[in-house]
Amino acid sequence: QVQLVESGGGLVQAGDSLRLSCAASGRTFGSYNMGWFRQAPGKEREFVAAIFWSGGKTVYADSVKGRFTISRDNPKNTVYLQMNSLRPEDTAVYYCAADWGPTTPLSKIDEFHVYEYWGQGTQVTVSS
Repeated sequence: QVQLVESGGGLVQAGDSLRLSCAASGRTFGSYNMGWFRQAPGKEREFVAAIFWSGGKTVYADSVKGRFTISRDNPKNTVYLQMNSLRPEDTAVYYCAADWGPTTPLSKIDEFHVYEYWGQGTQVTVSS
């Protein structure tokens, strides 16, 4: 069982930056693929970024490429999402998710259904 707790959300202006953090429980954090998803009001949950458990390969949604960076600190059981050049359309609740890495190919880590564990979410609001 993995528990995930997100933090770092808030209200910012367009062009600002935020860094989200997701702290995970457990002793096998390094064996999990970690992902960030978001859900805006009235919209479906969408993939944002993910980092593979082995080798640290990263995957991004086209809408955030070049602006967002996902990283992980395995000794700290934490995954981060650095968000730069924020836009009003980035406004959403951001969720951290964990997936047992050895059973999921890299090609699947952008699919929300592979993730077994989810955090409670943190609100990011970007004003224009």
